[in-house]
Amino acid sequence: MSARIRVLVPGKINPRVIDRLAERFDVVRIEGADATLVTPQMQDVKAIAVSGRVPAALMDALPQLEVIANFGVGYDGVEVGHAAAKGIAVSNTPDVLTEEVADTAVGLLLNTLRQLPQAEQWLRQGRWSREGAFPLSPLSLRGRSVGLYGLGRIGLAIAKRLEAFGVSIAYHTRSPREGLAYAYHSTLTGLAAAVDTLVVIVPGTEATRRTVNAEVLAALGGNGVLINVGRGSTVDEQALIAALQAGVIAGAGLDVFENEPQVPEALVALPNVSLLPHVASASVVTRNAMADLVADNVVAWFSTGKALTPVPETPFTRRAD
Repeated sequence: MSARIRVLVPGKINPRVIDRLAERFDVVRIEGADATLVTPQMQDVKAIAVSGRVPAALMDALPQLEVIANFGVGYDGVEVGHAAAKGIAVSNTPDVLTEEVADTAVGLLLNTLRQLPQAEQWLRQGRWSREGAFPLSPLSLRGRSVGLYGLGRIGLAIAKRLEAFGVSIAYHTRSPREGLAYAYHSTLTGLAAAVDTLVVIVPGTEATRRTVNAEVLAALGGNGVLINVGRGSTVDEQALIAALQAGVIAGAGLDVFENEPQVPEALVALPNVSLLPHVASASVVTRNAMADLVADNVVAWFSTGKALTPVPETPFTRRAD
């Protein structure tokens, strides 16, 4: 590429993305994904690299925009339907974070069942020496049945790990997957009724919004545990709080929330939950790999005419200049 193509970065993003892009492009930064921040001097921007939102108005404010490289496997912050209608390619960062998120999901499940963070605090606060042994955890992974709500790359990686724990595994997706021994349930409520542990790993779309509701939680039952490493929008948070308070389910482990970074005080106050600040993929190794893939998608678009990891809605190739 002989010309220095301009790439817009709205808001914060992993610094490695900026460093990588600056090697090949002119990087333009604005405070956030706000179309009113676009100046006349930005009219030649052809790419966006983003960790967060890209609304339709921002796309419309950039008449030469060709590609949006999203930092993360989930791209619900990008108005992808509008991008597709305008012929703008959108890419995400699958695969490179699969194993890390799957590891976190299993760790969160163990923390929730065995109360390991609480046990560590018991020791750190000196209560072991003053008061004796930490109370027995009321729950265990032994003998549990796990249902996966979503069985994409990450869901399959979680299932593979759980097989080693000797638990039974079932799943719910829109249609059954070929070649799997796991039990399939055609409804989420049916899956919840058949298991005592529900792991949520679906993208945050209108189709999945608050699908984990009071009915599903009631079906999960009094020994039930909910784990969410997908998107906070998938769970009806108020219904979950009510279910935890009333003993409708036994516990929950959450890495994602409806209104991040705000977490309801009622949820924080509950003793039967394990809470993480959306860190499932948050290791230096994995975030560097995600940052590289964002940059590589932009490079590939302008050097080969195709993004490396386009989302299904925008399987586009670049038109020649």
